Amino acid sequence: MSVSKQEIINKISLNFPNLYKKDINKFFDIFLFEIVKALSEGERVELRDVMMFETRVQKKRISLNPKTLEKVEVPEKKSILFKCSKEWKKKINEKK
Repeated sequence: MSVSKQEIINKISLNFPNLYKKDINKFFDIFLFEIVKALSEGERVELRDVMMFETRVQKKRISLNPKTLEKVEVPEKKSILFKCSKEWKKKINEKK
């Protein structure tokens, strides 16, 4: 099961009825934009006691095309490392 952006916004608006949905949507967009902007600049994003995002550089390498067994050069690229806090791990793994 996955949760969409709109579902998150709806849940926030139920918990905070004094906020308009358009304001919550705008805040959510700004929040995500700032995370992406910081990661693209090579910065680490850390939300204390919640989660951490960090970019890692994957070096260029020679790989094999599994279909043709031809050698293919894979260029250097960035990937995102995500870690959640120990508290969140405990909450996620709790049995109900």
